[in-house]
Amino acid sequence: MTARTWRIAVLNPHPIQYFAPLYAYLNTLEDFEVTALYCSDFSLRGAKDPGFGQTFRWDLDLLTGYKSVFLGDRARTRVPAGFWSLICPEVWRAVRTGAFDALILHGQNYAVNFVALAAAKTAGIRVFMRGETHLGLERGRLKAILRRPTMNLLYHLCDACLAIGSANSDFYRAMGVPTEKIFMVPYSVDNERFISQSKINTEERAQVLTSFGLPVNHPVILYASKFQRRKHPDDVLRAAGELQKKGIPSSVLMVGSGEMEGELKDLARSQGIANTAFTGFVNQSDLPKVYGASDVFVLPSENEPWGLVVNEVMCAGLPVVVASEVGCVLDLVKDGDNGYTYPAGDYKALAASLERILENPGLRVEMGLKSRERIRGWSYRECAIGLRRALTYPNNLMLT
Repeated sequence: MTARTWRIAVLNPHPIQYFAPLYAYLNTLEDFEVTALYCSDFSLRGAKDPGFGQTFRWDLDLLTGYKSVFLGDRARTRVPAGFWSLICPEVWRAVRTGAFDALILHGQNYAVNFVALAAAKTAGIRVFMRGETHLGLERGRLKAILRRPTMNLLYHLCDACLAIGSANSDFYRAMGVPTEKIFMVPYSVDNERFISQSKINTEERAQVLTSFGLPVNHPVILYASKFQRRKHPDDVLRAAGELQKKGIPSSVLMVGSGEMEGELKDLARSQGIANTAFTGFVNQSDLPKVYGASDVFVLPSENEPWGLVVNEVMCAGLPVVVASEVGCVLDLVKDGDNGYTYPAGDYKALAASLERILENPGLRVEMGLKSRERIRGWSYRECAIGLRRALTYPNNLMLT
């Protein structure tokens, strides 16, 4: 008997480096046929990202391996911004005429999501919600008051919610979604690419570090994200300063760009933090080697929905020190096993965690191995399993 092929539409604002490889992976499986509906080619043509503070385009092929549809001629000029920046009336026809079994919506940040929701429901197509929100994210008082009834109504219109992790699953339940309608489709990256491309030898590591002007004989503390205030990149520098006061050798690799770049460079100079390199924006094809040349990763953010960079560096076998408010912590960071957690904003607690890792090379190696082991079970394979369960609901108890 031939297995059924599920025709899935996913709506995204533009091709996304984390999602496109997932769609290609699903299309390699006999029971999925994925079509991505894109509102804009923003990430392909090169446009200014406010978070990075510069114009860039991803250097990976984000369209191979699955079908993609750009919604109308305006896809070449649209730039995702606020709620009304993406309306895309073309999505109505694309959803209703695509003979899809299900539509996956990524949150509710754009008007087009609600147009697509209406198109699917009136055509008898199931709708799955896959958002990033968790209960620890800050919300204004009015928004917090209105959130539960509003989200309850929205999620009631959806046939299932695809949780990206435990914190996200807790959010859906808090908004009134029954547990049996929540399916784990974990936030994941292309594990195989990051694992294979981050494995570099001693000579290659030296080449990476010397290209940034860093010594090859110091352990490297890595920060790789946008330079935004909610991400607290300055805490990485302050923690490094605390370590250097104690005579603990280390280098700091600050990968990224953004609004705080000038301020961060001034801080490093004024505090005399030695062996600090600012790389600027680093594109996707170069990131694995940067990860492979590092020794420990820090994500000090608050108000962070997930933090997919944590997935990436765990593939590279790095211990991770992550602020406890970050959405991925419940699933990916086991305190004392593959890294440590600490309260966001407490750079002295961050320094204490880094000290334990840097002062014990054996622990550093062991934690790195645990990171890679842990992330292998948080992959596209688990996404496919969760999606199958959602597609067979309410008969999914029969699925093994």
